[in-house]
Parts: sequence; structure tokens; C-alpha cells
Amino acid sequence: MDETRRRTLHGRRRGKKLRAGQQSLLDTLLPRLTLALPPDPERIDLAALFGGRLPPDGVWLEIGFGAGEHLVWQAEQNPGVGLIGCEPYLNGVAKCLAHVERAGVGNIRLFTDDARLVMARLPERSLGRAFVLFPDPWPKTRHHKRRFVQRETLDRLAELMVPGAELRLATDDPSYLPWMVEHACPHPAFEWLAERPADWRGRPADWPATRYEKKKLAGTPVFLRFRRR
Repeated sequence: MDETRRRTLHGRRRGKKLRAGQQSLLDTLLPRLTLALPPDPERIDLAALFGGRLPPDGVWLEIGFGAGEHLVWQAEQNPGVGLIGCEPYLNGVAKCLAHVERAGVGNIRLFTDDARLVMARLPERSLGRAFVLFPDPWPKTRHHKRRFVQRETLDRLAELMVPGAELRLATDDPSYLPWMVEHACPHPAFEWLAERPADWRGRPADWPATRYEKKKLAGTPVFLRFRRR
């Protein structure tokens, strides 16, 4: 097992047994969309990743795409953007592949391991937008170090994002909201775009609801938007 992955990745890799169709997508479609990390210390060649040229409207990164509804919606609505989705939970990857197949989008690439491995190899100032939507809240105090939103990851996202790029965070966990605010708002590289409570309690028009949100497993979702200075 990769040492970096062993130190940073927590949680399940698999859930219940995949259906035959889901397994078929993992065997056939996933290899065509997989982002393969280059040898260290090389950086990911984004032009090569997206068919030989950089996407005209830039590259976006979604960290923990769940079942992929949001990722595929963004790909449909923004065909000039190249989207990289990271998700280690293979059952979610299989669901995302089904959405990709139904939508017929070709501007998505997937990484099925810890997003921090991709972040370590992306070129600096290469991202026009980044999403961290409903990450595992790790509610127990002793597990807070496992939360994705940390100063270290925000520092790296700041290095990867172009000036003016947007960072979007979302959570429905009451304990993770103040954590996100306490870590992201004081960060010198990011400007919180909220001017009033409605700006983070309401859903932006280009931010579709996911199946997870509709289940309302935890609480009311909040939507935080930051701009890279």
C-alpha cells in the first residue's frame, strides 16, 4: 500500500456488492477516464489528460464526489471545462460512471484514491474552481485531524488555484460548519463571498442538489463560497 495513502485515507473503500452492470462500468469505462499519477516529481500533464489540449474554460477539481451527480451536472453545464473528480469509495465511483454514461459527457476524469495525491502532482495555478462538498465530518474530537478542511489542504489549494478562482465548501454537519469557517475565513489566500446570512444559507443557481442532500441525513446544508485572492 502507498505510504502516503496509508497515512491520510480513512473510511471505507467498498460497500455492498456491486451489481453486474456497475462492475462492468468499473472494468470498461473507468480505465478510459482514470487519471494516472506520473512518477515523482513530475506534474500531471493536463493537456494530455484531456485529449491533447487544455480545456478552453479551465480545469475544476471536485474532492469527494460521492455518487457523482454534482460532478456530472457541472460537466454537462460547462462543456468547455475539464473536471477532475476524486473519490475513493468504489460504490460511489460506479454510480458516477452510470451518470457519465447516461449523460454522454467527455470532459470528466476520475481518480479513485485520496485527492491529496492528485493535489500534490497538479501544476500550480492550474485550477479555476474547486469543490469540497459534504466531506466526512469526523465528529469525534480525536478524529478532527482527519477532516479534509485543514490549513495544510487550504494552503495547497491556494497554490493550485488561479487568482479569482472559486472554492466551494458545503456541509450539513453542525460541528463541521464552524470548523470550515474558522479554517477558511482567516486564510490569507481566500476571500469569503458572503455578505449576509442568505448568501450561505441559500443554494446558488449553479449548485445542484445531490441525492445525499435530499436524504437530509444530518441537518440543513450550508454553502460557502470563497474567492482566491
